[in-house]
Amino acid sequence: MNVEQFRVLIRPVAEAVAGRPVVAELGDQLDRRFPPDGGEFRAIESACHAAIAAGWMCAQGGAGRRFGRVIEPGPQTLGLSVDVVDLTDIVGPHHRHPNGEICMVMPVTPSARFDGKGAGWKVYPPGSAHRPTVTAGRALVLYLLPEGKIEFTPTA
Repeated sequence: MNVEQFRVLIRPVAEAVAGRPVVAELGDQLDRRFPPDGGEFRAIESACHAAIAAGWMCAQGGAGRRFGRVIEPGPQTLGLSVDVVDLTDIVGPHHRHPNGEICMVMPVTPSARFDGKGAGWKVYPPGSAHRPTVTAGRALVLYLLPEGKIEFTPTA
């Protein structure tokens, strides 16, 4: 698995998201279209694990919080960036989503939750903000950002 193969793998998700309002209901639609026990979800999840093992995904950070932008926004992803984080029992840095955030939650520990959500999709609307939190173990979270926009809150 390399970045180009991953870009092809993620394309159907980008197509399902592009042009749609980034609202909570989009998460429900993605749960139906790409269910956690479905082939496409599992293929992306497996690809993330392989890419992390290969060292080109989640290459930044440290214990409990590894992260990295995998794909910059562009025509092949219909204007969406793709980032992946590997989080274990952590509250991450506060940030805002100017154009929204579409998250694919992939628990590594079966009981793990990302902002209260187990395996599946969680969507934050434009202008929302949060401190990404993983409880009860380890989870990978792939997130799509329209135009790649994210604003981290400065720390004092």
